[in-house]
Amino acid sequence: MTGNTLAIIILAAGQGTRMRSRLPKVLHEIGGRPLVGHVLTTAQRLGADHVEVVVRHERDQVVAALAQDYPDAVFIDQDEIPGTGRAVQVAVDALPDDFDGDVLVLSGDCPLADADTLRSFLDAHRAGEAGATLMTAVVDDPTGYGRVIRDESGGVDRIVEQKDASSDEAAVREINAGMYVFRVGVLREYLPSVGVDNAQSEMYLTDVPGMLRRDGSPVAASVVTDVTVTYGVNDRAQLAEVGRLLNQRIVRRWQLEGVTVIDPATTWIDDDATLAPDVTILPNTHILRATKIAEGAIIGPDTTLVDCEVGEDAIVRRSDATLAVIGAEAMVGPFSFLRPNTVLGARGKIGAYVETKNAEIGEGSKVPHLSYVGDATIGRGVNLGASTITANYDDVHKHRTVVEDEVHTGSHTTLVAPVRLGAGAKTGAGAVVRKDVPAGSLSMSIAPQRNIEGWVEKNRAGTGAADAAARSRVAE
Repeated sequence: MTGNTLAIIILAAGQGTRMRSRLPKVLHEIGGRPLVGHVLTTAQRLGADHVEVVVRHERDQVVAALAQDYPDAVFIDQDEIPGTGRAVQVAVDALPDDFDGDVLVLSGDCPLADADTLRSFLDAHRAGEAGATLMTAVVDDPTGYGRVIRDESGGVDRIVEQKDASSDEAAVREINAGMYVFRVGVLREYLPSVGVDNAQSEMYLTDVPGMLRRDGSPVAASVVTDVTVTYGVNDRAQLAEVGRLLNQRIVRRWQLEGVTVIDPATTWIDDDATLAPDVTILPNTHILRATKIAEGAIIGPDTTLVDCEVGEDAIVRRSDATLAVIGAEAMVGPFSFLRPNTVLGARGKIGAYVETKNAEIGEGSKVPHLSYVGDATIGRGVNLGASTITANYDDVHKHRTVVEDEVHTGSHTTLVAPVRLGAGAKTGAGAVVRKDVPAGSLSMSIAPQRNIEGWVEKNRAGTGAADAAARSRVAE
């Protein structure tokens, strides 16, 4: 869609009291984005000439959350006059005077209306001669929605809001989805005449179709077959349901792209994540934010990746990682915790009960188990023994540990940063390394072993250990 032909107005001014939240309703997230972020992303995909977001409740918080990711959006402040009609009016007033195209009105709390559905909606409007086209759906339970009342010929006569509906009107199952296309001239002509004589004392945008019909102008309706695209969010229960539906779409899309998802019901993938063909996702796995997973990788079960990069044929099991890079053919887990700025080289390993942070771990290097590696640079071919710790914090500053290529540490080694272990160096079990270790050297912390005979029987008399020691002594 090119030229000065399409403006999109997104309604995001409401308080959302039923969410019972300090966070504005439209900023609650599903699929890795705020609700209104999904609507803005769809607006971008439609190639609109103008995108306006009408804000009021917590407007500074809403604008701050969206402005960076959606720099082309214009934020319009709604004044003290309530209602969707007023929201659209202030947005239309902000459009350039020479804009003469169509205005697509969307709700900031309806994230499932995808670009293909809305393109079809716009095409249906443009194919006819109506001044306004409504998106409608037929539902089993229309409670809470505006009802679409048709005339004897089947055309749209008017829309009646729930609180203003008679018993006969309330029984109608065709509902207004809250999405509209208007010719901009219609809005400019009729919105100034919309009043607040209704149960809510608000300016209803839905009064405009009624005014058009009163003046003999046609109003069209486009009935969607997939009613889920109309779903909005008013409370936490609906937030969870809409989130589930969005996730189903995302998972199915990746399955059709060649990703194996063993259990879609327990797999969550954010909209910005990228997965290559032949990736396998095992149950209870979350692929979040802008995580990117290369071909052949196996992720899960019971794994969460946030803003991570995973290389080809890597395996990540029962682990949690954020802002980490995992190289090709590397192995992570089980029960590993990769904090931001962890980089694991190709064919490397971060094993069971290992925590890493701000650490570069070289190609083929291993941190197999029970270790903490923070603020460290680890070379190639390194093996850190069980319970190796980089003591990086001196109560004031963080310091870095450098371990060069082919270093092997003994179990329970503590590296007190800042410290460097030269290439090929080794440490003995239990070593506390406070000074640099030259290349090829062995570092040990040696204390003579001392055995105190009879200590248990003397100091723990009457215990099982003392009794066992006594029996052993007699047997000798």
